Amino acid sequence: AAGGGLAWQILASAEGPVTTPPELPAPLVRAVQARQESVRFDVLSHGTVTPRTESSLVPQVPGRVEWVSPSFVAGGFFEQGQALLRLDKRDHELAVVAAQADVAQAEMTLALEQSECDVAREEWEAREQGEAGDLVLRVPQLARAQAGLAAAEAALERARLDLGRTTISAPYAGRVRQRSVDRGAYVQPGQRLAVLYAVDQAEIRLPVPDSELAFLDLPLAYRGEAPPDGHLPVTVRAVFAGRGWSWQGRVVRTEGEIDPTNRMLHLVVAVDDPYGSGGEPGRPPLAVGMFVECVLHGRKLPEAIVLPSAALRKDDYVFVVQGGRLQRREVQLLRRERERVVLSGGVQPGELVCTSILEVALDGMTVRLDDQLP
Repeated sequence: AAGGGLAWQILASAEGPVTTPPELPAPLVRAVQARQESVRFDVLSHGTVTPRTESSLVPQVPGRVEWVSPSFVAGGFFEQGQALLRLDKRDHELAVVAAQADVAQAEMTLALEQSECDVAREEWEAREQGEAGDLVLRVPQLARAQAGLAAAEAALERARLDLGRTTISAPYAGRVRQRSVDRGAYVQPGQRLAVLYAVDQAEIRLPVPDSELAFLDLPLAYRGEAPPDGHLPVTVRAVFAGRGWSWQGRVVRTEGEIDPTNRMLHLVVAVDDPYGSGGEPGRPPLAVGMFVECVLHGRKLPEAIVLPSAALRKDDYVFVVQGGRLQRREVQLLRRERERVVLSGGVQPGELVCTSILEVALDGMTVRLDDQLP
């Protein structure tokens, strides 16, 4: 019996005293105050600058190019009505002289025929034989002479037009994109001499997902008519020579249909005076072919809850910190952006919303709040 008691004492002393595990502290979390503010939704897109007006320069008369303007080079600027090329006009000057001679001949023929008519009428009236017929009074011959004069005058006007067309002028203020002929070339009517584009306005075609259209409040049939609050403003941004620049534009129309392959609708943005006549010195132009980033400034929401994007979990709930515990709240998400989320409900202004990433986060779990709120 004594040996058994000794064995029990040895075993008891080997196990040591019974201890309880220490209680782990509640996790430390960071939280932000939900704030209510007016929000304007911006939609980001990218596109390439194109001219609003582009056309081919073609002659209306044949001839050899005898002069070209110094502006008639790729990239050259020109004003509306400025002469760009001149064709050899000697053939057309001779055509004008010939047409003038035809007019003089037709005028003489008409004068003679008018005299013949007057004589025929006087002779008939002297006979006192009643009403004379048109053939007797030479009415058809007079009408033919009048028609001949009208045709000769029209031919003269056409010859003068062709002579004027030997000077080929710019249809608008713009720039030369491509030149196809030079001095000495013989050109025919309809032959392309150059490709020109206007510089009064540039356009940018922007793809926008159909999911973003609700934030722009534009109908599919929008054709540029100003809505009650004005055109949809757009900020166009680009980097040139290592420096960022911006231009102001507006949406002028939509293409009216959604691409079924990528669910994109294309909007067209217009920027006036892209080459900046009268702008600040050193400012680059919004040149054709430039790839740009466009911020479309969409609808305004007067009251919305704004939180950091880290606060939203699985796009439908957040954890509100109340009394040292997490409280799960279902929210109504309006839009998720890169650094923030915009909610329409589920959280009240001023409430603390957890932004920390926890391995385990349960409704009602005890937490400690970091005193240094962001």
